[in-house]
Amino acid sequence: MTESGQKFKIFKFLKIMISSFLIIILLLFTVASIRTFSLDVNAGLQLANWEKTKNISLVIDHHQREELIANFKEAIRIPTVSFSGTESNNTALLEFNRLLRKAFPTVFSSKLVHHQLVANYSHLFWLQGSQPDLAPYLLLAHIDVVPASESDGWEAPPFSAKEIDGFIYGRGTIDDKGSVMGILQALEYLLIKGYAPRRGFYIGLGHDEEVGGYKGALNIVPMLKQHGVQLSFVLDEGLAVLDDVISGLEGPAALIGITEKGSATVKLSVSMAPGHSSMPPRETSIGILAAAVKRLEENPMPRLFGHGPERGTFEHLAHKFRLPMKFIMSNLWLFSPLLGRVLERKPDTNAFVRTTTAVTMFNAGVKVNIIPSLAEAYVNLRIHSAQSLQEVLDLVRSTVGDQRVKIELVDGFDPLPVSSADEQSFGFQIIKKTVLDMFPTITVAPGICIGNTDSRHFKDLTSDIYRFAPVWFKPGDAKRCQFWSQQTLHLSLGLTEGQTCG
Repeated sequence: MTESGQKFKIFKFLKIMISSFLIIILLLFTVASIRTFSLDVNAGLQLANWEKTKNISLVIDHHQREELIANFKEAIRIPTVSFSGTESNNTALLEFNRLLRKAFPTVFSSKLVHHQLVANYSHLFWLQGSQPDLAPYLLLAHIDVVPASESDGWEAPPFSAKEIDGFIYGRGTIDDKGSVMGILQALEYLLIKGYAPRRGFYIGLGHDEEVGGYKGALNIVPMLKQHGVQLSFVLDEGLAVLDDVISGLEGPAALIGITEKGSATVKLSVSMAPGHSSMPPRETSIGILAAAVKRLEENPMPRLFGHGPERGTFEHLAHKFRLPMKFIMSNLWLFSPLLGRVLERKPDTNAFVRTTTAVTMFNAGVKVNIIPSLAEAYVNLRIHSAQSLQEVLDLVRSTVGDQRVKIELVDGFDPLPVSSADEQSFGFQIIKKTVLDMFPTITVAPGICIGNTDSRHFKDLTSDIYRFAPVWFKPGDAKRCQFWSQQTLHLSLGLTEGQTCG
């Protein structure tokens, strides 16, 4: 074959390849464009026979509103602090129990409500439904808070419940006394109006969620198991309403957490013979450990965006973005790698992309001229839904890659199972439609909790655990402790009433 013939064949081959490539690109663009303008995340979500058919109207007069706010402020002023798994402010917990009885007399006196104290400070309420064949649900919240002091930069003392520009400041306003008081206040009003549920439900209030819930929630679970209870779903704190927080999203969005990341605390330690700074060895325990920590920080866990339920979050929100983001969000089957690279650039969105690694404690040395024999570091990892605890531990060991560094798992657990969020999901849809009743202009989407709650202890009692509280966040509010009493109350009222229709 002549040289010109060979060139012609090569040219023809390249032409075919380029044409094929362009055709594929055109097909992908056509499919993606059709999906962008036809994607309906609410398809099939018509009213079903288990949803509420009537509302119990809520009219709060000025006196009731003032009383509600006063009770909430009193709840914030009680420092129900959990310091550790073995130490809490028991005096404050007893005081909080007295407040609940004073603030909600109908709840504690009604013949419809069965109340039990759990582990001295937690509470379990049970309202039996008129149709016992309907599986009950559980509303979960917690009484305790983490420590706080004015030196942390508070604009008002953390247990003052001081009101500034319409916001109530205090530890626990969001996490989680807003839910505690909102749920019980809603039930109080419903009972006063003669409410009696068709579907039974439980209310669980733990007193040690901030340190794992091993006395509160973990003791409530066997009590339910003892009576053979299987729950339809659990609703706990978690995600919220985000208004102008997600860049490019038009309008507020309520994210309902359908899972939460796993967690692991890993201890790294290096032991060597002690020495003096005047005759230092080539490598010290601190230097070896610091190098190991640096390797963990410079080699993050693999990017896993699109391999977990986070893809559903963005697809549910796609129609609220403008082009070109709408095009990308609607076609994550094609653009997941691209969006994952964008999200990993910021710490707050990087958490949705991978298992995060945070060095939180580093301990070594007692004197400036003594080389310590022992250096320790603690690393906290929040595990992506597509990974397991064991996979993460294996990656930590391979990244550290130094036999001199001892690696120990202090505690940890796998990511929680993903709860259902389709049109057949009773729990998700009743929460979603209750939110839309309260806030009709909101977009509702499934989400992922990057923090942890004690709802994980209930996973043997239900396959559906949801994490949402009706707190309305605007830009900058994450740095502020705020409480929206009316919203929490309305949502709690809607849920308890909504579940009555079987």
